[in-house]
Amino acid sequence: MRFPFAVALTLIAGPVFSDQITPEALSNLPRSDVVLLGEVHDNPVHHLHQAQAVAALSPTAIVFEMLTPEQAARVTPELRRDEEGLAEVLDWDTSGWPEFSMYYPIFASSDAPVFGAALPREDVRRAFSDGAAAVFGAEAERYGLTDDLPEEIQTERQQMQFEAHCEAMPLEMMSGMVEAQRLRDAAFSRAVIEAYEETGGPVAVITGNGHARMDWGMPSVLAKAAPDFETLSIGQLEDTPLEAPPYDLWLVTEPTLRDDPCAGLLQ
Repeated sequence: MRFPFAVALTLIAGPVFSDQITPEALSNLPRSDVVLLGEVHDNPVHHLHQAQAVAALSPTAIVFEMLTPEQAARVTPELRRDEEGLAEVLDWDTSGWPEFSMYYPIFASSDAPVFGAALPREDVRRAFSDGAAAVFGAEAERYGLTDDLPEEIQTERQQMQFEAHCEAMPLEMMSGMVEAQRLRDAAFSRAVIEAYEETGGPVAVITGNGHARMDWGMPSVLAKAAPDFETLSIGQLEDTPLEAPPYDLWLVTEPTLRDDPCAGLLQ
């Protein structure tokens, strides 16, 4: 999706297909049916930016990658004003996600219904061995899961998974990781479509940068499964990229301090 230059004065000149923005622009985003708000999961600034965007967008629904549908059903208006109580009912401390204090501002920024997109872990594991289409089921073709990826994209994605897993697993195993990622992109997109059909949109999506990518993330899945949707993808990066990143709009923040996730594996 493209936007005229006059949409926001805070846009910074960038490559033809991808525009860098300042955080201020998150309060004046172009209207779209679906707005994907990417993040680096453990960067608290990214979550504050997401909360800022959600408050300005006034979406009719918010879809969280981090929640299952069952968890999302536990979110009540009262709990959205109770950080500790909401974390407890979501069983967040055992979820494996970063501290709930990072995500709470998003819940507090809107009264829109919350939808969960996460699949059971056993389904994601099964995609590793059986393939995404087999696990997804009847609508696999609609969501592009019966199509093989182009060879160059398959190779690139396997290499990215190899590096993301600290090169601690054989490269040939990464095809299963790609299948698991494709399954999740499709499942998240299905949840977005359901949220839109139930509420009328716009729908805000809280997800990792990888799922917000235009080239092979949720935008490409939604383009196939719901071609009439206007989708806006926003990426939040921790370093200035050498080339235009695969988002409609993107911004760069300071990196969060973190230990090297690969350090223990390489000792």
